Amino acid sequence: GMTKGAWSHLAQPGAEIRVRATPRARQPGVTHTEEGFRISVTAPADEGRANAAVAEALAHALGVAKSRLTLVRGATARDKTFRLD
Repeated sequence: GMTKGAWSHLAQPGAEIRVRATPRARQPGVTHTEEGFRISVTAPADEGRANAAVAEALAHALGVAKSRLTLVRGATARDKTFRLD
């Protein structure tokens, strides 16, 4: 798996973090590009399960508690923005 906190240098309080999510992926994974994170999760998009899985993966990548992340845009879209508190 990916190292916890691999992108901890991006974990600035108040940062807005852009994520392109892929639900129902065969392989979960996190990559980072100039546009932001790309996060694949095995969870389906229904009932917010993918959002929860994406938040968990993002928290792990940033090395922060999931409770510090708030989904501010894109709850029902692939392109999401999380704020780190």
